[in-house]
Amino acid sequence: MGIVNIDDELHDQLRKASVVSVRSINAQAAFWLKIGMLAEMNPTMSFNEIVARELRAAGVVTQPIRAA
Repeated sequence: MGIVNIDDELHDQLRKASVVSVRSINAQAAFWLKIGMLAEMNPTMSFNEIVARELRAAGVVTQPIRAA
């Protein structure tokens, strides 16, 4: 494991996002890094497509939301 130096503004945004996502700051950073790497490797896929693919790969079965 290494240390990544980021500027204070990005760290502040990371801290705020981690609260909303209910992740630790490190887990939020890891999520952003992974999604960013996958987005660069798959430029034609949207964020939602990338997340859905990763959820399926992890064995998560998603159900469509039905309108009331």
